Parts: sequence; C-alpha cells; structure tokens
Amino acid sequence: MKSMKKTQIFVLTAMLAAVAGVLMSFEFPLPMMPPFYKIDFSDVPAIIATFLLGPAPGLFIEVVKILIKLLTVGTTTMFVGEFANLLGTLLFILPLWAIFKRMGGDRKAGITALAVSLPIRIAFSCVLNACITLPLYAKAMGMPLNDVILAVGAVNPLIQNLPLFLVLATVPFNLIKLLLNYVVGFLLYDRLKATSVAKRIEAKA
Repeated sequence: MKSMKKTQIFVLTAMLAAVAGVLMSFEFPLPMMPPFYKIDFSDVPAIIATFLLGPAPGLFIEVVKILIKLLTVGTTTMFVGEFANLLGTLLFILPLWAIFKRMGGDRKAGITALAVSLPIRIAFSCVLNACITLPLYAKAMGMPLNDVILAVGAVNPLIQNLPLFLVLATVPFNLIKLLLNYVVGFLLYDRLKATSVAKRIEAKA
C-alpha cells in the first residue's frame, strides 16, 4: 500500500511537471512591460502539487518545467530569466506551503498563505532583479547596467533608472502573474482534492 501511494505521488508529479513545461511555452507580454516580462500559467501545476503533495514535488515541477523549456524552446535571456524564475518560485512555494498546512489547509488558510507569500515573493523579486538578474543580464550583454535598464524599459518612458524599473515593472508584473497563477491553481486544487485518488494521496502527504 505504501509503495502504491508513492507511485501515485510520482505519477501525479510527473504529469503536472509535463503540463507545466507545456504551459511555460505559452506566454504573452503585458503592455508597458519589458520584453522578458511575460505572463504564463506554468506555476499552476506547481501550486496544485504544493497544496496536494508538499513543497518538494512543487519545486521539482518548477525545475522540470524549466528544463523542458530549455530543451524545446531554448533561452532568450541567456539563462538569466530561468535562473530568476527558479529562485523566485522557491521563495514563493516554501512560505505558501508552510502557512497553508499550519492553518489547516482550508480556503481561509489558502487566502492567508497568499497574503503572506505574495509580498515576500515580490520583495525578493526586487532584490533578485537589482542584485543578481539585471547585473547578470548586463554582463551577458556586455553593456552597463543603466543602459540595459533603459533598453529593456524603453516600452515605458517613465523607467529611467533601477528604482523606477522595480516600482513600475517588477512589482506590478509579479503581482499580476502570481495572482493569476494562484487563483487558477487554488481553484483547480480545490476541485481536484475532492476526487478519491487525490484524497488518498493528500492523506499520505
């Protein structure tokens, strides 16, 4: 019985990882946002897995989806975007799962988990952009940091420096993307957990 539950968890995680890899390829830009800031719903499978199975499957799905995209589509940001995506996901999933489970795993717990995890993810996204991803992108492009900010922020004439880039691009983009992915992921999880297979797996997790 224990071996069967492990197999079910592995199969479900693998299926969700495959779906996440496909969803990551379907992305669309937002108006007034830098070209590498694109919305996709690839975090939805990871959110479902995190609520249903725990943080390890959720993080595994994020790693697999990035590998799938690199193998099938490649990178347009010299791996900087993929690196940032992975770090940002780690900072979102861990507090999300910890709060959700600590509060009992109901809908109220889900809303509270989002309310706490969202500002943490956005704050760290700003730090990552300012200290890691934008400097790495500038180095990869062989350009000064401020020139890169002006180039990628050209869609919005108000973006003239790093602080404005964070306020006008990083914060609103992450807020929109995370809210969309979370709402869809939590609604699907809420439906999925009602199935008999999901109940058995969740009891094991």
